[in-house]
Amino acid sequence: MPRHDWWSKEFQKMVVLGESTVEGGWWTASASERWADILANLINQCQRTPMQYINKGIGANAISPRSPGYAASRKPSALERYRKDVIAEKPDLFILCYGLNDMRAGMPLNDFVDDMRTIVADVKNACAPLIVLTTIYYMTGWKSYPPYDRGSVTLTGAFNRAIKALAKEQGCLVADVWDAEGKADWLIHPDGVHANKIGNILIGNRVFETIAKNASALSNSVYERDLPGRVAQELIQIRESQGDPYRAWWRKR
Repeated sequence: MPRHDWWSKEFQKMVVLGESTVEGGWWTASASERWADILANLINQCQRTPMQYINKGIGANAISPRSPGYAASRKPSALERYRKDVIAEKPDLFILCYGLNDMRAGMPLNDFVDDMRTIVADVKNACAPLIVLTTIYYMTGWKSYPPYDRGSVTLTGAFNRAIKALAKEQGCLVADVWDAEGKADWLIHPDGVHANKIGNILIGNRVFETIAKNASALSNSVYERDLPGRVAQELIQIRESQGDPYRAWWRKR
C-alpha cells in the first residue's frame, strides 16, 4: 500500500516552539548549530523557494503554569504564549518540543498531556499546519539542577510514550529524537542537559527524516528536476514495457 502523504506543498513558514535546546545557548558555538536551524537549512535545500523560519525557543521554559518548575522558569510558558508565538504567525509547518523541563520538575503526566493537547488542537484548528511533535531529548545530568532534579530515564520513557500516543490521537507526526541520540553520553554537552554540536545534528536530521518520509513536499523540486530528463524518460518507458511502471505520485497534487 502506498505511503500516506501528509503534505504535498512546499512549506512557506516553519515555527518551532520549545525550550532551551530550541533557543540555543552556551552549548553551541553559534545559532547555526541549533538543531532547528539545521532542520531549516535541510528543508530549504530541498525547496525551490526558501521557507521562513521562526525560532520560538525559551530556555528553562515550562509548558504551563501548573508545571512544578514554572515558578523557577523563564516566562511566559508555552500555554501562555502559543497564540501569539504560533497561531498569529500562521505557519504551515509547526514543530512542538516540550517535556524535558516539565518531566524533570515532576509534572504529572496527565497534566502535561492535557496542556500539550490544548496547544496542538488549537493550532491545528486555527492554522491547519503540518504538526510535528518531538520526544524528550536524551540527557545525563539528572540530579544537578533543582527544581529540575526529579526526572529519570524511566520517567522519560513514560513521557515519550504519551507524546507518541498524543500525536496519533491528534493526527500529528512524531520525531523520536530520543531514539536518534541512542543514549550516547558523548552527544551531550558537559552540562549534562543539552545536546552538543553532534547531538544537534542528529536531532535536526531525525526531524527532517520524519518530515521527508511522510511529506512529498520536499521531493517536488527534485521530481521536477529529474523526471523530464531523457534518460529518466527512457528508463520509465522500459519499466512500463516490463510491467513495472513508475508510480506517478505527483498526479494527486
